[in-house]
Amino acid sequence: MAAQRRNLMQSQQQSWTDDLPICHLSGVGSAANCMYGSDGKSTQMHSNEDGHFRFRSEDGCFLYGVFNGFDGSKVASFVSQRLPAELLLGQLNSSTSDADVRRILLQAFDIVEKSYFESIDDALAEMANLQSQLPEGVPFHQLSPQNQKLSERLDLLKQEVSGGATAVVALILNHKLYIANVGTNRALLCKSSSDGQNQVIQIGQAHTTENEDEIQRLSQLGLDPHRLRQAVLVAGQSSTRRIGDYRIKFNYTDFELLSAAKNKPIIAEPEIHGGQSLEGVTGFLLLMSEGLIKALEAAHGPEQANQEMVAIVAAELAQQSNLEMVARSVVERVKRIHHDAFASGRQRTQQCSRHEDMTLLIRTLNYTQSDSALTPTQGGRIYPVSVPYSNSQSTSKTSVTLSLVMPSQGTLTNGTNTASTLDEGTPTGQSPTATLQSTNTHTQSSSSSSGDGSLFRQRGSQAAQPDETGRVPPYVDFTQFYKLWGADHNDSQNTQGGLGPQ
Repeated sequence: MAAQRRNLMQSQQQSWTDDLPICHLSGVGSAANCMYGSDGKSTQMHSNEDGHFRFRSEDGCFLYGVFNGFDGSKVASFVSQRLPAELLLGQLNSSTSDADVRRILLQAFDIVEKSYFESIDDALAEMANLQSQLPEGVPFHQLSPQNQKLSERLDLLKQEVSGGATAVVALILNHKLYIANVGTNRALLCKSSSDGQNQVIQIGQAHTTENEDEIQRLSQLGLDPHRLRQAVLVAGQSSTRRIGDYRIKFNYTDFELLSAAKNKPIIAEPEIHGGQSLEGVTGFLLLMSEGLIKALEAAHGPEQANQEMVAIVAAELAQQSNLEMVARSVVERVKRIHHDAFASGRQRTQQCSRHEDMTLLIRTLNYTQSDSALTPTQGGRIYPVSVPYSNSQSTSKTSVTLSLVMPSQGTLTNGTNTASTLDEGTPTGQSPTATLQSTNTHTQSSSSSSGDGSLFRQRGSQAAQPDETGRVPPYVDFTQFYKLWGADHNDSQNTQGGLGPQ
């Protein structure tokens, strides 16, 4: 009966948001976790535990979320299905005030966590009953056959109800942006100004023991701030706020670090920022799971991770018009950067031996993307484009230099504003570069760069013209290659006549 009840609740939960339309102004990319072996090959450590949603309502409300699950995907899946039902089924409309939006967001997170615990209530009750029947401190192999079955059932239930999730949620209503954050995911807003400068804003801070606001909150509950600052993990996770995780919500006194707390120290209450006006804003919003952030930070250091992520996104937006493909390409690029740092055998190899699930959600804001109909010979996108990212750090100021390898002729433009040009005399092999400068504050970090964020769009000055046979002249002369190949294979035919394009 308990199992039937849980299945019924799950089936109802899955149908609540089935009719909500997907927002097509956004794209999502993801990659599963992996661990690298000594031979460089990767192995997935566990099933993907991330979740996300991206919906719009008929009332002009847009809702996005990225969820980082741990110890299973159940909580991330539950929240990603249930939270939209608490926000987009008539709770918000164009007349909702800022204060009411914040109140509704707080209430939605509270309701969703309570609903999750209700959904596992029968399993928790069964676990308590089984634990009361098993003798304490007796190893499994010394239990009677009947008790071994009870122990196996108990382990299965523990696996079923274990785990939790962190969340970052973005709500756009009345051209205002609201961010609700629980845990260690991240939201970045890239705004392009009329003078061609990019401002990168991190909205909120991660809820960890490195966050002084969190240290103060926990110390007010009676916990030792010095011990908290020394702790890297709290009950197995870096986050001091999380959804679910019944062990620490109901039994926090069993954890030595938290045992002195007067009340629940690990909470699911989101930190809410906004509403921030998006009137006249051009740029894009990024929601990232912790795994994506940590992978880039492990490879290149945390100092310029935000600026580098925005630059990678802008470079992909300049090449592709499909947001889904842009998001996937960015995640794949970060995955390659992380793998290359491991394979390099240098300083950061140990930090890059593994990465967790990675999820990126991109939402454009009045952003002009690449025209996918253009071909390389029409002065549009370049196929392929190599964008190597420098890992060098300046000692006098925080900066990251991004290099794009492309033909030297033509103009380098950033979106709709031409921010820099390549002189016709640029030496072959020298790459144009853009530099992002960063300044950090307590809750936000901002940066500026040349251009409006749509970096590295190449506009060729002239398309290659076909000859009298209708063929375009080759870009590379393979004559020497054909000669060497023919010599190696004792080819008696004339190199130009028997091989290569005719």
